[in-house]
Amino acid sequence: MYLALLAIIYLSFISLGLPDTVLGSAWPLMHTELGVGIAHGGLISMTISLMTVVSSLLSDRINQKLHAGIVTFVSTLMTAVALWGFSLCTRFWMLLLWAIPYGLGAGSVDAALNNYVALHYKSSHMSWLHCMWGIGASLGPVLMGFALSRRLGWQGGYRLIAILQGCFTLALFFSLRLWVPRKQDPGAATSATGGHLRKALKMRGAIATLACFFCYSTLENCTGVWAASYLVQARGIDAMTAAKFASLFYLGITLGRALCGFIAMRLRDETMIRVGSAVALAGILCILQPVSDGLALLGLVTVGLGCAPIYPSIIHMTPRHFGAENSQAMVGLQMASAYIGSTFFSPFFVLLAKLAGFGLYPYYLLLVLSVMILMETRALSSSNTGRSIPASSPDGHLR
Repeated sequence: MYLALLAIIYLSFISLGLPDTVLGSAWPLMHTELGVGIAHGGLISMTISLMTVVSSLLSDRINQKLHAGIVTFVSTLMTAVALWGFSLCTRFWMLLLWAIPYGLGAGSVDAALNNYVALHYKSSHMSWLHCMWGIGASLGPVLMGFALSRRLGWQGGYRLIAILQGCFTLALFFSLRLWVPRKQDPGAATSATGGHLRKALKMRGAIATLACFFCYSTLENCTGVWAASYLVQARGIDAMTAAKFASLFYLGITLGRALCGFIAMRLRDETMIRVGSAVALAGILCILQPVSDGLALLGLVTVGLGCAPIYPSIIHMTPRHFGAENSQAMVGLQMASAYIGSTFFSPFFVLLAKLAGFGLYPYYLLLVLSVMILMETRALSSSNTGRSIPASSPDGHLR
């Protein structure tokens, strides 16, 4: 039963990542057909991000009333319906409306699943869970490209992904009996006054942890989104090579998380975070050096490998660090911090680049990583409770 549920959880994270990269791949065609500027795509992305922040902050209250399986099922259903709505849009404002349920659903399932795995499974499974998101995010543009090559249009691409989301939703419905009931959940002890956001924010290490998430998400998003622009404009590398190695950054994260699942069987979450930060630092230094373009390209992949264990390891240690009864509130805050970082501080780099040039790119990454390391050091040195969550069973499930 545990393995069957784990498979469903993995599928859920594939479905979470599946539509995340589709807008970017389809927008060059979408904006011309809808008669709006290419910059309007940012309004859709920001609407989705804003809604994910809202639903992440509400995740604690929602999960007090419903167990994670129901939350995941309803949230995935919302994203499936929203994606089908995208496929029916003929005006830009329609996309903005459908972005609201999509963002709300995505944020809810993200917070619920991360907390559930942190409470019930070993660190290895958290790494593999986020690897599944990378697989989904990689498949999204492929499916959109398939639809466009078959002359189905971008609407057909969204319709195809909506159908897949519907299949995932159906699988979740039939798996509801496998989920741990809320009253048996280690985090279900949250009372009407405990585990909410204000209490979580006052705990030792909370602000440092949220700042760490903020910086990590900024680092990951900025590295991936602006890598090609840096390579072309600051280092003179041809656009095709730059695009290829920029995509390898995300491949480095996905493969790194697959590998980290095995490494996490031997190392604690705290060690995984420190090692990942050191590897990311080495990668940025490779990008920063002015001598070898090949070493700079390798540095992008290395940053991806370094990023791989940080995000899942911090989430996994949340119940142990802050107490199981506070974990859903903390995970919701962590997700919100991550979305805010990627939504606002990655674009902030562009404003700086317009003033100082794209040569600023590795220095910006170095600054963000340095702040993240400082914050994670403070967070890891803080110990709130000594509270524990139940011990792992041999199959990796926590009882």
